[in-house]
Amino acid sequence: MNLQGGLSGGMNMDSGGDGRKRSRVPRTITPQSTPAALTGLGPRFPLSADELTELVRSALDEDGAADDLTTVATVRPSLHARARLIARQRGVLAGVPLAVETFRQLDSRVTIRIDSEDGTLLEQGSTVLFLTGHARALLTAERVALNFLQRLSGIATLTQLYVVAVAGTGARIYDTRKTTPGWRKLERYAVRAGGGVNHRFDLASAVLIKDNHLAALDGDVDLAIRRARELSPTGTLIEVECDGREQVEAAIAAGADMVLLDNMPPAMLAGCVELARAAGVVTEASGGITLDTVRAIAETGVERISVGALTHSSPALDLALDFD
Repeated sequence: MNLQGGLSGGMNMDSGGDGRKRSRVPRTITPQSTPAALTGLGPRFPLSADELTELVRSALDEDGAADDLTTVATVRPSLHARARLIARQRGVLAGVPLAVETFRQLDSRVTIRIDSEDGTLLEQGSTVLFLTGHARALLTAERVALNFLQRLSGIATLTQLYVVAVAGTGARIYDTRKTTPGWRKLERYAVRAGGGVNHRFDLASAVLIKDNHLAALDGDVDLAIRRARELSPTGTLIEVECDGREQVEAAIAAGADMVLLDNMPPAMLAGCVELARAAGVVTEASGGITLDTVRAIAETGVERISVGALTHSSPALDLALDFD
């Protein structure tokens, strides 16, 4: 994945009256400013203060933070330190509230200056956080804070590469339910930080009739949609996965709200998009879509492109904590 190009500008600059770009004043988090970490300038953070506290506490417990043998053996308890959390590569940031909470749980008096908000485009060497506090706490919290940030920032970065790749086509990039168990809220938050859009959150949010569902009804699309309408709450979106023009025609005739055009080559996809658009049915493309192929798919006129790789295969963004 090429991170040296293809990323749009970040969210940490304001235009002055003279039209020039000016940096926003960095925010400082102190023990008295709770819950400032939840009110960033980027996409809305999805966890409550209690959920955030519990998740971070669980991660620290998992890492044995209360018994950091190496740090206790090598660092004086009275030693204070300053450190910068920086980007070692270009990418989009996500997960700042988690990192802030991690450091604060181990040192309630730590001072944290936030230099970059979630949704910001980071250049190599950009500072995310500047921290001053007990050296032991900073060292023990380091890995957990970075684990949160690197995972979520990797998702945000990959998402924005896809978003930039389809710019100007009218297509929007969506995630899927292919998320880490227990992390769906956070991973979908990271998708939004990268400029993507969230698909149905769970199985109760919408109807998506796929090939295995149709197989249970001998391929009867009309029956599948009628049963879904009967059993679902009024207004529930009904989408049907289609692998060819015949299925698209059947789904439209049966009253589907959306068709999921799965693994279609661009020529077939374009024809099915035209057919669905004429009937007022929303179109979505999916199936093995990569950065190399997404532009051609978007140029067929499809409205939505869902990419499972955003959450199941994104590489971690390289971030590090450097001590002064």
